Amino acid sequence: MVALNLFVYETTGRALAMGLFMAVRLASGFVAGLVVGGLLARFSAKSIMLWANVGQGAVMLVLILAPESLVTGALMAVSVVIGACGTLFMVALRSSIPEMVGEDRRAWANSLSITGRSLAMVAGFASAGVVVSLVGYTAAFLLDMATFVICAVTVALLPIAGGKGAGSEAGASGAGKGEKGEKEAKSGPRWRPVAFLALAAAPGLGLMVALRGVDAFGSSSHNAALPIYSTSLDASNPAVFVSAFWCVWALGNIGAQQVIQRYTQRTGRAVGALGFGYGTVVMSAAFIAAFAGFPLAVTAVIALIAGAADGLTEVAYTSHLQTLPATLRGHAFGLSATFENLGFGVGMILVAAALDRFSPLAVVGWSHGAAIVVAVVFLLRVAALRRAEPAGPMGRAGGAGRAGLRKEEAVEGRPDRGDRDGAEVSRG
Repeated sequence: MVALNLFVYETTGRALAMGLFMAVRLASGFVAGLVVGGLLARFSAKSIMLWANVGQGAVMLVLILAPESLVTGALMAVSVVIGACGTLFMVALRSSIPEMVGEDRRAWANSLSITGRSLAMVAGFASAGVVVSLVGYTAAFLLDMATFVICAVTVALLPIAGGKGAGSEAGASGAGKGEKGEKEAKSGPRWRPVAFLALAAAPGLGLMVALRGVDAFGSSSHNAALPIYSTSLDASNPAVFVSAFWCVWALGNIGAQQVIQRYTQRTGRAVGALGFGYGTVVMSAAFIAAFAGFPLAVTAVIALIAGAADGLTEVAYTSHLQTLPATLRGHAFGLSATFENLGFGVGMILVAAALDRFSPLAVVGWSHGAAIVVAVVFLLRVAALRRAEPAGPMGRAGGAGRAGLRKEEAVEGRPDRGDRDGAEVSRG
């Protein structure tokens, strides 16, 4: 993304074009989030991940080979494909992790995946400037294309079942309904807002996804404010602070993953929804403090805390959505991606306008302050659900019935594993 953004700016000479490039990418990811649940019901997660990488590699090749007169159109094609395929890949990967490693190891696998992504971010940001400066944009794009090819080959080797996800399960359940199933097969499937049913399947899950969207809104503020704040610290070399901040942030993220992996292996417990709520509060507060003008040593500690809290929320959130039944999991992740793209995209527009009139600290404070408020509401909601659960007339046995799920579709959650966090669907 460093090379692409620089190339857009150098090719067009306008900052507006760079903003349009990012807006198209986010809009494509938004649309992909809405449709990926349906795609996972029709095609295997493995095929979606494979073709998502093939598509991104192919469009990079188009950009490399495009004549000068078609470069602008090729850039827009890159924006659309990268945005859509990136979302398709991430949703398919996250929703298929329980099938790859088993329910008991999903938190460990999520933590390992996030660690790898953080290391890749550090390597990518650190090498982008060197690659572009020394060997040019074409070499950078060839390197990008090579990473997509490597990822596609890796996906081909992943131990994922070849079924059609929710679609195969739905077909099996329809086949067991006799004459009714035959009638439904002839008349076609009845439309249902499956993504919203996924959020309604567990108490508090809708609020959790909403918090994720507000968190993305807050993230847009510190991403936009960091270059401005860095310029105020050192106008001659503003990239130093930004690079150092994100490297320390990534180190905190990686450190948190190591702690989480050891915690889950030793105790057999997941972080849970409370970890997501508390992590969001700490992360947002840390990002606000990062713009408060503290000495650099203190700011480095704050960035480390922000990265660790961000890593905690990522694992807790992903692992929690993975406790949904396979028939709903892909839809929930898709809707979550839509909320995240919407929050980040709207945030970038509002934050860019606000930074013209207010200080980075004020803008980041308002944006992440909103995330803290929603996180507190979420924590109160989870606490209330925990208190109310044992007192219910049916106890935990009524959970799956209220969610409208069959007993065999319920989540494989166990209280002793830490899954009982207020958004779990009980087995009844």
